[in-house]
Amino acid sequence: MFRPVQSMTAFKSLGAAFTFLLLGAFTTGNTNYPAAVLLIAFWASGFVFLLRYNKDVTASYRHAAIFLAGLIYIPLNFHFVLTMQPLEIILVLGAATISDTTAFYAGTMWGKKKIWPRVSPKKSWVGSLAGLTACTIAITVYGMSLGSAHWWQWILLGIALNIAAQFGDFFESALKRTLDIKDSGVILPGHGGLLDRVDSLLLAIPTYGLIAMFHPFFK
Repeated sequence: MFRPVQSMTAFKSLGAAFTFLLLGAFTTGNTNYPAAVLLIAFWASGFVFLLRYNKDVTASYRHAAIFLAGLIYIPLNFHFVLTMQPLEIILVLGAATISDTTAFYAGTMWGKKKIWPRVSPKKSWVGSLAGLTACTIAITVYGMSLGSAHWWQWILLGIALNIAAQFGDFFESALKRTLDIKDSGVILPGHGGLLDRVDSLLLAIPTYGLIAMFHPFFK
């Protein structure tokens, strides 16, 4: 019998290898290379699934699907950082940090009505709106001081980054609840795992990257 633990170990090893391959492919500047890595990853996961199926016809494609989704969720979202200026990296990191920190403290002190209790029982409307306000103000001040866009564009960017950060956080919380786990890993015990520290960034980074593709904020 091809044990699930063995299968999961195989996919974890593949995930680590393809994460570095994918990020390396993006540094080449050739869009065909990342596409090729993702295509190879798909067929590599398919091969591992076939080995499992050969041993057990009831084998599930679940681990392969998680492996492929992980490549999109983490390295594909993070790859925008490779082309960002230092000022842009600081902006996105600051947006996520300010959003999370302000929402946490405001929600802890004054939050009563919850936004999405089934997904994240502790997040309140007060915390969410406080995070939105703080993020928008901070991004506008930062942008007007160092960037090249108009004031109203910085306001819209701050709103977009905050919403992205909040939804990134909600998404990761839903994933953990689906798997019925408290922490996403053991590297940072007591902090929900390493993924909890970057869940907001995993949506804020591509949100900024995609917006900046059509309208650069720094010259």
